Amino acid sequence: MKDRFRDRVQGLPRPLPFEMSRREWLTATFLASGTLLCGLDLLPANLFAGSMQGESFAGGKLLGTVEFYGEGKPPMDQPLGEELDGRLFTDLSKMTPNDAVIPTDRFYIRTRGSQLLDLRKPWVIRLGAANAPVTIAMEDLMHGTQPQGLHLMECAGNSLSAHFGMLGVADWEGVPIASVLNRLSSGTGNRVLISGFDTYATKSTTSTPGASWIFTREQLLDAGAFLATKMNGQLLTRDHGAPVRLIAPNWYGCTCIKWLNEISFTDDAAPATSQMKEYASRTHQHGMPDLARDYEPAVLDPAAMPIRIEKWSAAGRVKYRVVGIVWGGAEPVKNLMIDVDPAGKSFPVEIARAATSRSWGFWTFAWAPEKPGRYVLRMRVADTGVRTRRLDSGFYARTVEIKDV
Repeated sequence: MKDRFRDRVQGLPRPLPFEMSRREWLTATFLASGTLLCGLDLLPANLFAGSMQGESFAGGKLLGTVEFYGEGKPPMDQPLGEELDGRLFTDLSKMTPNDAVIPTDRFYIRTRGSQLLDLRKPWVIRLGAANAPVTIAMEDLMHGTQPQGLHLMECAGNSLSAHFGMLGVADWEGVPIASVLNRLSSGTGNRVLISGFDTYATKSTTSTPGASWIFTREQLLDAGAFLATKMNGQLLTRDHGAPVRLIAPNWYGCTCIKWLNEISFTDDAAPATSQMKEYASRTHQHGMPDLARDYEPAVLDPAAMPIRIEKWSAAGRVKYRVVGIVWGGAEPVKNLMIDVDPAGKSFPVEIARAATSRSWGFWTFAWAPEKPGRYVLRMRVADTGVRTRRLDSGFYARTVEIKDV
């Protein structure tokens, strides 16, 4: 059933794009296993503030967690590969509402910094046409940096094979895009081309060079886009786009251009960029339009998924608590349901902390399976008026094998 759900999603991410030596794999596996074993020891009996359906587990004992079934086994929370093929997958399984910001060294990476990227030289952002550019030096940009708050980012290529670990929330600082656009003369153009350094020493087997995206001015302003210079209180790291990147809140991460070095206006006849074409299917476009104007905004619909299955001994029997996150959309989701197959049952979940339009929320579900077996857990929003394209396709469905009831 899970495979059937996955087959319905267009543009599914490709297999993990890196190779590891036997020593690297054994080292990474050892570290990951150690983290899991230690994590069980450190998990408190009450992981959440508030009730979180705590009455179902009162006086109980946390026995451990049940791994999701049929997913990839990449090393988590550590950089892998290089340049366009470089990745870091974030382990979301131990998050709680009180620990919702992902540390920078664990925040997912879709592309690592190029070997040709020289950050020793003064960095400037070119504004306007190539024949008459204006430039902003990083020193000047830093003077305008201000707190922007918590913002979620999800890679359009987030996938089951990476435990959906290309998703995270960080505390950002930067300069509102409006203050930069005001320095530009639009001329006849009404669209904004934002580009970043994207030249690499090695040829990628998985990605197309050329990081740029074309927005309308209104899209950027309505999203509250900004040029990020700091992440979690520190200057951006090389792999996270230093010295400056675009953050387009509630848009897929492929639009959040790293190593940003150019902003200019263009017109309605502008062709779609290679970045837009590469991610067309993953950002819910209709085909692969030739012109940028024909691309729909690459915004995140409301989405949700389990991140952990806790196994408890409570009231003389084994019980399970499904812990998950919810994110995306312009408004917080209120009526979130979990469908359990093949049992064919649907249940409301309890929201532990509501999502905002910029960050994720947390939910839980007290589950008592009737018999051992393999179950597919699939989330949905009960309000049929809310667009949930990835949820509808079963993209975030996860499978668990229950042995004890």
